[in-house]
Amino acid sequence: MQVTSIGHAGFHIQTDAGSILCDPWTNPAYFASWIPFPDNSELDWKTLGDCDYLYVSHLHRDHFDERNLAENINKDATVLLPDYPVPDLKHELERLGFHTFVETQDSVKTTVTGDKGSLDIMIIALRAPADGPIGDSALVVDDGETVAFNMNDARPVDLDVLSEQFGPVDVHMLQYSGAIWYPMVYDIPERTKATFAAQKRQRGMDRARSYIEQVGATWVVPSAGPPMFLDDELFGLNDIGDDPTSIFPDQVKFLDEMKIHGTDDGVKHKGVLMVSGSSFDIHGTELTNLTHPYPPEEVFGENKRGYLERMAEKFAPVIAAEKASWAPAEGEPFLEPLRELFEPIMGQSDLICDGIGYPVALVIGEGSDLKPGDENAETVVLDFPNRIVREPKDGEVKYRYGFRIAPQIVRTVLRDNEPDWVNTIFLSTRFSTWRIGGYNEFLYTFFKCLTDERIAYADGWFAEAHDDSATITKGDWEIQRRCPHLKADLTKFGVIEGEKLTCNLHGWQWDLPSGRCLTTKGHELRSKKID
Repeated sequence: MQVTSIGHAGFHIQTDAGSILCDPWTNPAYFASWIPFPDNSELDWKTLGDCDYLYVSHLHRDHFDERNLAENINKDATVLLPDYPVPDLKHELERLGFHTFVETQDSVKTTVTGDKGSLDIMIIALRAPADGPIGDSALVVDDGETVAFNMNDARPVDLDVLSEQFGPVDVHMLQYSGAIWYPMVYDIPERTKATFAAQKRQRGMDRARSYIEQVGATWVVPSAGPPMFLDDELFGLNDIGDDPTSIFPDQVKFLDEMKIHGTDDGVKHKGVLMVSGSSFDIHGTELTNLTHPYPPEEVFGENKRGYLERMAEKFAPVIAAEKASWAPAEGEPFLEPLRELFEPIMGQSDLICDGIGYPVALVIGEGSDLKPGDENAETVVLDFPNRIVREPKDGEVKYRYGFRIAPQIVRTVLRDNEPDWVNTIFLSTRFSTWRIGGYNEFLYTFFKCLTDERIAYADGWFAEAHDDSATITKGDWEIQRRCPHLKADLTKFGVIEGEKLTCNLHGWQWDLPSGRCLTTKGHELRSKKID
């Protein structure tokens, strides 16, 4: 087996039975905020695209690159399709011209056979509304000699299926860095923001190391790492120097983390640094012929700032062209278009609307210091308790949750009938927000599900009763085994400090004496102190 990094979470896996192209992202994503790091625009995408199999893990735009898929990827390739509850990914690929699909079953080994031979594969499909835009996934490939696990940025809750169906894993590719807008866009003091960012950075790397230990692969490739932020207003988000508050640590930083904590001991686990275009051969646990298109140190460490500045100059025309394609800022008021978009979705999502539980303000205008009712902006209220979109009431100026978004951004998603504001506006970080109280998962789920099919699935998922009857002992506490958030196994992901439990899968926390969730309302934990 030969594995080539094609940038970010993307890999080209060559086997005697055919080639698999995974997550081929190269064009700027999320309103041109995200660009692959290191640069992969010089790769031979036509040759890479002449593949036997295509695997797109999910619809996030740093995995599903519509333009690259349309222009460069062989439409006769067999698509390895995750087992998702809604068919959006398949429909998007069909729209681009792909026509041959292997519809896998979640976490079940499948043998795929082509002209060149057979491969055993398995796709672990995550189906919770919080997973990507209605789904995320991970791919296992076994060519009879080597088992590769491409986890990209999925967060599986049960990895026993790997050993049960494939035995030992030889090489493991996984996310270790941030893919979120928290805490950078929030109205909180800078010192507090830095503290939260440092905590989030460390939780992400702790989670990745936990996965490494669970999978047990000999070789570990940090991937699905940070993008480049090359627009002037976003450049400060890049992880440059020794900044412990950046939630976007790069590959070298994570490899250092592995060594510090003994995850890379040179024997049981070994970290592998790859840049766009790097490749290696792997035969079982033997990895050879690791090559790079240039010395990796040219883009990391003390050379990183200079590299990013050169990339900013290179991509400036691309970013400018992307901005020119956005809808104009001027136009009709937003109340009626937003009412037309949101009210039908509200009417189908009683549990989600009740879970949000309060009016949310959209302040649409230029500026990060705008307030609801500001004369330089239009304020639209999403009144979730009453399932309506309305203007602010007289004297209504305080909202527990609110977003400030530039008008051209809102007009663009409305123009494009975008079904997912999380996967466009929010991941771009081209907005600011505030909240009073904890994170509201229901609110962000709502913004991911702006179609009838998505909202019906999400509301039903929250309504479904989940089994939390199993109990485990951890430290001085008896607690339910499954995390109330997304059912992670707390024997593996739970960490207790004093009277606080943290689930490292997503960083959610609980007060053990009361069982109260400290991250958001609801999601109580069953817990009891051992006498």
